[in-house]
Amino acid sequence: MKRALIIIDIQNDFCPGGPMAVKEGDLTVNVANRYAREFRRKGEYVLALQDWHPANHGSFASVSGEPVYTLGELNGLAQIWWPDHGVQGSVGADLHPDLDRSLIDALFYKGQDIDVDSYSAFFDNGHRRKTELDSWLRERDVTDLVVLGIATDYCVKYTVLDALELGYNVEVVVEGCRGVNLNPDDSTIALSQMAAQGAVMI
Repeated sequence: MKRALIIIDIQNDFCPGGPMAVKEGDLTVNVANRYAREFRRKGEYVLALQDWHPANHGSFASVSGEPVYTLGELNGLAQIWWPDHGVQGSVGADLHPDLDRSLIDALFYKGQDIDVDSYSAFFDNGHRRKTELDSWLRERDVTDLVVLGIATDYCVKYTVLDALELGYNVEVVVEGCRGVNLNPDDSTIALSQMAAQGAVMI
């Protein structure tokens, strides 16, 4: 059994002060660092994901002309219109400054295709394209993933569900996750959905 820690989108834009600030998003940082130190001490992998959108990404409310957080359609898929976030090369897209980058073995980008959003670390929302994450893990015979980050109800949830579908064993560090919660119970529901599909909550 080889394990990897997957740190999802602990970026400035999703932490307090950012345009898509998730409540207590910055509280994920210390948890991520603690787990990352432990993984590195054991010789296990630590990977991080970043939303990495072009400036005119189709999921942005500013591009669609629709109000933020309303629902529409993008390229044949249901789409929530988000505030501009995770723009390639911007300070907002940077990992949170307190996240210890020296512990990270590899960084993966998602959401680079202008016409489709990408919550999961493995696929875009239409499952039309894969990121490089799965092949990286398989090349190193990684079978078990421990996942934390932002946001519980979107990028964490879809990463975990895809990982389970791909055959990985998955644990979710609940204290290391925070949600958008457009509806108050979204994160609680997301954790239940992940558990129902076989993820272990720790």
